[in-house]
Amino acid sequence: MTLPNPTDAELDILKCFWRGGDLSAREVHNQIAADLAWSSSTTRTVLERMRVKGLLYRRDVHGMAVYSATQPKVAVIRNVVRRLRAILEIDGPLPAAAFSGSQILNADDIVALERALNADTPEGDA
Repeated sequence: MTLPNPTDAELDILKCFWRGGDLSAREVHNQIAADLAWSSSTTRTVLERMRVKGLLYRRDVHGMAVYSATQPKVAVIRNVVRRLRAILEIDGPLPAAAFSGSQILNADDIVALERALNADTPEGDA
């Protein structure tokens, strides 16, 4: 199964879920409004588009729509980094040290990401 490629704005929204878990549209909007300068209706529209793309799951809780990320952050970040690797034409494994300053990834995530990124490289097979 191929994971959808999130846009930059969708990645900003996914980071909200990776930090805070399940969120309502209002909670997401409150977190991103200053950076993206969107109206609340734009935020709701983007959340629904992300749901259609398979990036988010929506359920109703006491009459309120609550969203959650459908893909683990390591899987999404792996695809983003693999795209960058292809653009830059990087051969060989990528070092986990490149991700050590991340505010999103913890030590276990970094290990899992390094494994996922380098699983299909010739050096990673050694």
